[in-house]
Amino acid sequence: MTDGDVRFSEYSEIVTSVEEIRATIAEPTQASVDKVIDRLDDYCRAIIAKSPFIMIASANPDGQPDISPKGDPLGFVRVLDEKHLAIPERPGNRRLDTFINLLDNPNVAIIFMIPGKGETLRVKGEARIVRDEALRETMAVKGRIPEFAVVVHVEQAMMHCPKSIVRSKLWEPDAWPDHSDTPSIAETSVAHANLDMTPEEYRASMVAAGRAKLY
Repeated sequence: MTDGDVRFSEYSEIVTSVEEIRATIAEPTQASVDKVIDRLDDYCRAIIAKSPFIMIASANPDGQPDISPKGDPLGFVRVLDEKHLAIPERPGNRRLDTFINLLDNPNVAIIFMIPGKGETLRVKGEARIVRDEALRETMAVKGRIPEFAVVVHVEQAMMHCPKSIVRSKLWEPDAWPDHSDTPSIAETSVAHANLDMTPEEYRASMVAAGRAKLY
């Protein structure tokens, strides 16, 4: 028995083929297949221009996936032309998960979200980390120029229907849960990293080190 078999040994009906899935879920409509395009047209550009938040997925050479959130003022992702877009790198946790993955495996997928809108835009392509000053200067916020940018060569673009957003009631404030009893980043960092300090001390140390700055 392999490690994978052991990890899922309590399940007796594991699906192992596309045919098993298609026996229950019908083939997509031709429109769903044909709606994938290989460029950023005016519709895609309109979504990107209003999106202040994205999720970017990457993977290392072994296929281990990562997904990271990125946010900035509206339209922070620059459309350079119909085949290229650029994403500025802002201060974060300095783990560089996406960057390290891209150095060995340049394939990425991005979801663009607009607050209040049900539809999302998915873009897939191949990326490079660049330091071209002329590009980075166009992405400055509050006088701070990003040190790096990720330029993506677009291979696929596709609009997702709003069903998941509608079901989740993501943009309906009345449906939002009370999250006052959920842990903060300071609490989880202290607990998960086994730090010998309180969450308050951790938070103060981050502020003192300038790690809490947005730009």
